[in-house]
Amino acid sequence: MNLSQKDWWSQFLADPNGVILDVRTEEENAAKKIPGSLNIDIYKGQGFVYLVDELDKTKNYYVYCLAGGRSAQACSIMNQLGFENTYNLIGGISEWEGPTE
Repeated sequence: MNLSQKDWWSQFLADPNGVILDVRTEEENAAKKIPGSLNIDIYKGQGFVYLVDELDKTKNYYVYCLAGGRSAQACSIMNQLGFENTYNLIGGISEWEGPTE
């Protein structure tokens, strides 16, 4: 599900079962990230699928990338793997106005 920045962040903050997932490269993640996010690079292809498939499917995943394209793709892959609740950040971190580290 695609969510605006405001809805994505407020829903995450109110979600005790929420996990933030950054699907950018390690270099992108090192430069700027949302605090507490887990980083799994979608460009790793099958490696991404293996790593994501090991995550807890009962949690709710708030997924972001640079602009929203890779994270939308990641949400689709995760849904196919059996994740029920994935939320794509529209605009990605390039439009993010929340906290970063």
